Amino acid sequence: MSMPDIPSISIATLPVTRRIVLSGLALLVAAHPLRAEPAEQFNVESAEGPIALTRYAASGTAKRPSVLVLHGARGVELRQRAYERYANALTEAGIDTYLVRYYSPVDEQALAKISTREARIAHQDARFAAWAERVSSVISAVLARPDSSGRLGLVGFSLGGFVAAATAVRDERVAALAVLYAGMPDQIAPGVKHLPPLIELHGDADRNVPLARGKALVELAKAVGAPAELVTYPGKAHGFDFADNDPATGDAVARVVSFFRERLPTA
Repeated sequence: MSMPDIPSISIATLPVTRRIVLSGLALLVAAHPLRAEPAEQFNVESAEGPIALTRYAASGTAKRPSVLVLHGARGVELRQRAYERYANALTEAGIDTYLVRYYSPVDEQALAKISTREARIAHQDARFAAWAERVSSVISAVLARPDSSGRLGLVGFSLGGFVAAATAVRDERVAALAVLYAGMPDQIAPGVKHLPPLIELHGDADRNVPLARGKALVELAKAVGAPAELVTYPGKAHGFDFADNDPATGDAVARVVSFFRERLPTA
């Protein structure tokens, strides 16, 4: 099936004024790559067992919006530095950030036994609904906090982007969605009736999750009436924003922060 022609933004073709603003944010990210300090680590209970969270708190005493960070298929620890880079920038912008370990003991046991890509994909396909339910349990806990403004967004990377998209379909408390090199799970896409405002960032040389998946997600969001933007990175592969010294990393972080600052305004 041919993919619809979706207007997108390439970082090479931005208007000069917008590039200057984003470049300024990117420089701030590069200057403070690892400033976020976990304020607390705690668990949220769910039907399949506890969900471990690491909370990075923005400064101040006023009620604040929140963003949940959903990791890729390899979990948190391998890429924690990269996830903390986003947490730094979001907390600097006045947004509390939660790193969510959404895998359950069921997943840990199953993944330890999986040795092929096909088996891993089959496991993931069978788990999207359960993972979305676990993320919704975290949403309930975060929104119930006395420091919450009641506004919450999700940012997901690779597998976490698929989980974030699946969660946003079923949970209308998600006010904004940022997806990096991911899309909507195939089994969920046909029934989508709602999505929040969305931004999708994708390298056009991604061989793990083709750019077409990001384009399809943006088209789906627009079809159900959600504002949606696709940003492509020429020549960039999967996980391009994990590199410490690539200018595209700072640009991606700056875009995600700018998106949430607009969609989850602080008081």
